Amino acid sequence: MENNLNDSFEISFTRVFDAPRELVFKAWTELEHFAKWWGPKGFALEVVKMDARSGGEFLGFQTSPDGNHVMWGKFAYQEVIEPEKVAYIQSFSDEQGNTVRAPFSPSWPLEIMNIITLEDDEGKTVLKLKGGPVNASAEEQETYKGMASMLQQGLEGTFDQLADYLVSLK
Repeated sequence: MENNLNDSFEISFTRVFDAPRELVFKAWTELEHFAKWWGPKGFALEVVKMDARSGGEFLGFQTSPDGNHVMWGKFAYQEVIEPEKVAYIQSFSDEQGNTVRAPFSPSWPLEIMNIITLEDDEGKTVLKLKGGPVNASAEEQETYKGMASMLQQGLEGTFDQLADYLVSLK
């Protein structure tokens, strides 16, 4: 799986969830779970299509809490191995799933590869995420690098929502 991931601009993130690995995997790959926690805090996610398997696609949009902002996005699933791995290329998109520039930056990379691995740890799940731009220009790499700390904060908020969602299933 060669996607020209720029290692020097990669972020990595580890989080332990108090839930079995199979459940965390389902939360990432099944529509009825994913739609309940993914995205920035307060945003509502509407899923148009979700086929979480190697070669499958996700298409959906998020609406801001005030209802004034809508952002479309898509995933191109590269590798999905139950219950241990979900790798996908994430992009902003239009309603038809065509890749578009991020609404917040004309130099944000068009494609971000995310590789999520799930490890069992005595009934808990250790989630490791590695992510970074693929096929990105030098300017796009610099933009990504410059926003890495903000991206990390956003991921922490999203993963807080996942943790809360998993607790609600107990």
